[in-house]
Amino acid sequence: MTSCFLEDFDRFDAPLESAPLARWERKRKDQLDRTSKTPNKTPQGDRFIPNRNVMNIEVSRLNLQQESYGKENNQNGSSLQDSHTDNIEWKSGRDLPSCHHYQSALASSLLQHSCHEERPQSKILTFKQKAPKPQEGYINSLKVLYSQNMPQISEQRKRILRHIPQTPDRILDAPELVDDYYLNLLDWSHENILAVALGSSVYLWNANSGDIQELCNISQDEMICSVSWVPDGHHLAVGTSMKDVQLWDTQRGRQVRKMHSHSSRVGCLAWNGPILSSGSRDTTIHHHDVRIAQHHVETLRGHEQEVCGLKWNVDGSQLASGGNDNLLMVWDHFQCNQPKYRFDHHHAAVKAIAWCPWQSHLLASGGGTADRTIKFWNTTTGSCLQSIDTKSQVCALIWNRHDKEIVSSHGFSQNQLIVWKYPSMVKMAELTGHTSRVLHMSLSPDGQTVVSGAGDETLRFWRVFEAPESKIKSSNKSLGHSQKGMMRTCHIR
Repeated sequence: MTSCFLEDFDRFDAPLESAPLARWERKRKDQLDRTSKTPNKTPQGDRFIPNRNVMNIEVSRLNLQQESYGKENNQNGSSLQDSHTDNIEWKSGRDLPSCHHYQSALASSLLQHSCHEERPQSKILTFKQKAPKPQEGYINSLKVLYSQNMPQISEQRKRILRHIPQTPDRILDAPELVDDYYLNLLDWSHENILAVALGSSVYLWNANSGDIQELCNISQDEMICSVSWVPDGHHLAVGTSMKDVQLWDTQRGRQVRKMHSHSSRVGCLAWNGPILSSGSRDTTIHHHDVRIAQHHVETLRGHEQEVCGLKWNVDGSQLASGGNDNLLMVWDHFQCNQPKYRFDHHHAAVKAIAWCPWQSHLLASGGGTADRTIKFWNTTTGSCLQSIDTKSQVCALIWNRHDKEIVSSHGFSQNQLIVWKYPSMVKMAELTGHTSRVLHMSLSPDGQTVVSGAGDETLRFWRVFEAPESKIKSSNKSLGHSQKGMMRTCHIR
């Protein structure tokens, strides 16, 4: 026993393993734990090395080249003024307005939409990632502390916060408006006349005077399948279930010509100057030159089922077609033997097609019941920019001409119209009132009012968009001279 005690006594010189830490050691340990969990400031390197993962190298190179080009122009400015300035500018071509317009259009097509918008203010080098976006519905209670002395809110910000009426301005009764997803029975002309197909008849409603006129009435056993106005004109193209396309002069109220080429009903029409494109249940797209006797000048083959959506872009260089085969195709105007792009991303029929009015190569498309998405495409690169699940059938799409907004119409279960802010795709408003799917939409000539047609046999006029302030005073004629008849139901025939 004595020997055991002596052995334990010899261990007093060894360090204690279970003894408590000293005070300075505890503080140091707590400080290291806090640093590993919550840094006092954003971690950065010790040198100015850019982070390539969060940079767009192409845009940075472009900004750098433009900086150097601007300096060279400033240095050589005096010498150019002494010489033949006009000739030099004409030869270089860089100072011509047409050249700047071309460069802007080319940048908007090749660059992503977000990069193109931020390019003038973007940095050449990026050293850290951007702060994450706040969660949806988050409200910063301290925002008033750093926003009181900020400059006045810009016009673009004001438009985001603008009020969108939740009720229609006017309702028209439209009996025998066919509840068929694959037809296009509504179009609003540049002269403020609305054409609507009701069964076997086409009616014209003058939005300025409120007058209603029956344009044509075909056989009771047949029906009108599509209508489309000539841009900036008074002629109306009418597609029928009798496999033909009719051209009507609405001022004289008579048929100008009848064009036969399809082997089944013509469900969609689209104009490109004097060329009228028609899509049919026979799966083909025909180009008609209405100026010549042999009108059928081109046939496009690519769809496997009925063609139900057809739109030309703003400059007439590309045609988009959608079909019941779940395909979206983009055709070049100068090469029609095969589609430029064949997109199979949708899982249902593609009827809703809309080209962006302020970016000629931006295309929006919407899918049917089994798909329920809105997709955006860059038709220069063939890339899908984004896809949004709307939770319901997408029937029609319309872009805002004056701002970056788009409105979509839907089917079951809400049968609503949704106004979206592009490109964030934040819902600005949901407009309800229809009791059946909203199959058709058209935009007024002033770009402010959207008319919707649904299977409940009604047409509703919604004040959805807002025109620039310079045009507001002269754009109050789209729904007639008198506004006393708002929210009353009228019969279109």
